[in-house]
Amino acid sequence: MELTRQEYERELRTFQWNIPEGYNIAAMVDAHAQNRPERPCVLWESDTGLRRTLTWKDLSQLSSRFAAVLMRLGVKKKDPVLHIFPRLPEALIAQIGTFKAGGVAVPCTEMLRAKEVAYRSEVSGARVVVAHTSTREEVDEARGDCPLEQFILIGDEAPGWLSFEKEVERAPEATPVQLGANDPMTINFTSGTTGNPKPVMHRHRWMYGHSMVTARYWWDATSEDMIWATTAPGWAKWYWAPIGVGLNVGATQLMFSGRFGPEKLLELLSRYPITKLCATPTEYRMLVQSPELGRHKIALKDALSAGEPLNVEPMEVIRKTFGITIRDGYGQTESVCLVCNYPGLEPKPGSMGVPTPGPGAVAIDESGEPVARGEVGEIAVPAGSPGIFDGYWRDPELTKEVFADQWYRTGDLARVDSDGYYFFDGRADDVIKASGYRIGPFEVEDALVAHPAVAEAAVVGAPHPMRGQIVKAFVVLARGQSPSDALVQSLQDHVKTVTAPYKYPREIAFVQELPKTPSGKIKRAELRKQGTEHEGNA
Repeated sequence: MELTRQEYERELRTFQWNIPEGYNIAAMVDAHAQNRPERPCVLWESDTGLRRTLTWKDLSQLSSRFAAVLMRLGVKKKDPVLHIFPRLPEALIAQIGTFKAGGVAVPCTEMLRAKEVAYRSEVSGARVVVAHTSTREEVDEARGDCPLEQFILIGDEAPGWLSFEKEVERAPEATPVQLGANDPMTINFTSGTTGNPKPVMHRHRWMYGHSMVTARYWWDATSEDMIWATTAPGWAKWYWAPIGVGLNVGATQLMFSGRFGPEKLLELLSRYPITKLCATPTEYRMLVQSPELGRHKIALKDALSAGEPLNVEPMEVIRKTFGITIRDGYGQTESVCLVCNYPGLEPKPGSMGVPTPGPGAVAIDESGEPVARGEVGEIAVPAGSPGIFDGYWRDPELTKEVFADQWYRTGDLARVDSDGYYFFDGRADDVIKASGYRIGPFEVEDALVAHPAVAEAAVVGAPHPMRGQIVKAFVVLARGQSPSDALVQSLQDHVKTVTAPYKYPREIAFVQELPKTPSGKIKRAELRKQGTEHEGNA
C-alpha cells in the first residue's frame, strides 16, 4: 500500500512496536498451514530442471517431524544447531524444525571451509549440525576439532551421518516447545574489518520486526504475492526475506537452486507469476547487459535491491524496459530494514531512501549528534531499539563495548539531503582522503557505471606521496569494449562532468571481475592492497 509523505511522517512519529509476548516464526508457519493448508509455500526449481512444491501444510508437518528428530538427539531450548545447506525446501524445514525444538539456528554458508565450521561450532557451542551432502567433506574434516557430536545429512547417506530424509519420514510430529518473542532465535556470524566473525544474536522478535518494518515499508508484501529473493540460507538476508517476509505474511515464494545468468533470471521471471523480486546490485547490473532484456513479458510489480547501493544506470534501464523503479533498501545482519524507498516515495537517483518508522535510524557525527541536512554522518540506531540485535552470543564484554554509547553505530556513512533522503557514502573505513578532501567511493562508482563502456566499477584510496591518497578505480568493461589509454581518458573526463572534478579516478585498472564476498559485496580491502601498485597515470 502506497504512503503519502504526510502519512509516512505521521507513522514515523507514532510507530509503536507492540510485540506480542508469545510471538515466534514457527507459530506463524503453523497458523498459515491451518488457514491455507494446500497453498504453495515454496516453488523450488534446480538449475538442472528439477521441480518441487512445498505447501504450508507440508512445511508445518515436516518441520514438526524434524523437531522430534532434534529432540531425540537431545536438543533443548536455547541449544544452538549449525545449518549448512544451499537453497532447498529442506532449508526451511530444518530451520522451522529447529525453532520448534526450542533450538537456536546458526546459519552458515555452504562455502565454509573446515576451520570455519569448527570456529562457528566452538563459539556457538553447537553439538548438532544439519548439512547438505555438498558440504559433507568440510564438516567431516572439522570433526574432533569442535563440539560437534551429531551429524544430519541432507541429500545422501554416509557413514557417521543420520539421513535427514529417513529420520524425518519415520519421526512423529512433535509438540513445539513453547517460545516467546524474547527467546534466542539465531546466531548470525558477521565479518568486520578486524578479527574473526562475530556471533550476532537475535531473538524471535527480530522476525516480528521484519513483519512490521521490512515487509511493510520496503517489500509492501501480502499473502497474495509471489516473491523471489535470490539470497541463500547461510546469510542474514535469508532471514530478512524468505523467512522474515515470506513466512510472516504467508506469501508463496520461488526458490532457485544453482548459479544463473541474466537469461535464466529473465526466463524464470517470465515463467512464474512473481510480483516481488529482491536481488543484489551485481545481479541487476548483470541483467541489464542481457540482449534478451526487452523480449520477455513479466508479472513483476516491484523490484528491490539489497546488499550494497545500486548505481543509477541499471535502475534507469529497468525502469525504461519494464516500467518498474527499483527500490533500494538498507540494513545489516544486526538489524531490520533501517532505510528504504517506501512505496509512494518519489525516488531520487542514487538514494537508498529515508529512515523506516520504528528502528529510529539517524545519521550522526563523531560526537553522537545528528548531522545537519546536506552533511555526511554515520548511520546509527538508538541502543536498545527492537530494530537491532540484542548483543553477541555468550560475550557480555563485547556486547557491553558495542552498546557503551547511546547509539549502535553501523559503520556506514550517508549524506542526508535537504529533503531527508539518505545517499550511501561508503563505510567509515572506506572514505578516501585526498589532498584534504573526503571522497566517498560510491559517488565515483556511480559516475563510472553511468558510462556506456562500464559494466561494474569499484573505487578505493591508493597511497600517494603528495596527496596522501588518490582515487583508484577498478573497472569491468561492458561487452564489446576493450581497454585503452583513450578509454581511461574518456572515463576520467566523464567522471569530472558528473561529480566534482577533484573526485575523478587518477588511476584506472581494467579487470575481468571484482573480488566479492559470497553475498556479493565488493572486497574493498583486497582492492586496497592492489591499490598500492600504481600505474603511473596519477
